[in-house]
Amino acid sequence: MHLDKEDIKISVDSLNELLANTYVLSVKTQNFHWNVEDPRFAMLHDFFGNHYEMLIEAIDEIAERIRMLGEYAPGSMAGYLKVASVKEAGLIQDGTSMLQELAKDHRIVIGILRKSIECVTKTQDQGTLDFLIGRLQEHEKMAWMITSHCKA
Repeated sequence: MHLDKEDIKISVDSLNELLANTYVLSVKTQNFHWNVEDPRFAMLHDFFGNHYEMLIEAIDEIAERIRMLGEYAPGSMAGYLKVASVKEAGLIQDGTSMLQELAKDHRIVIGILRKSIECVTKTQDQGTLDFLIGRLQEHEKMAWMITSHCKA
């Protein structure tokens, strides 16, 4: 059974929003990886680097899912910034502020994913639904890991 055009539109709209937010979040995480100045530098530098790499892999998977649905994946930073709820960071250097900022951003993405899952559940696109649930679990895990670093 093929998906109808409306189901594809709902899925692709959700995936485009997720792609934009994940891309902006990856750039912010890479920024923090490069620029952290903190007594925990080595640990945070590695931590941000690992999260950045996970986000880059996710970006590719999101774009590929859009292509599987027969649509073209958007690919411009200007376009992502128009769609994304996650905002770019200015110069932040201390690790705790960076962690707090990323925790907030992952909560934003988690909210977007929950809304998208609710919308896609109403379609016949079980493949995208499963994909979104997997992304939700990954962002929940990243948020938990980041928040755990903020505990005193």
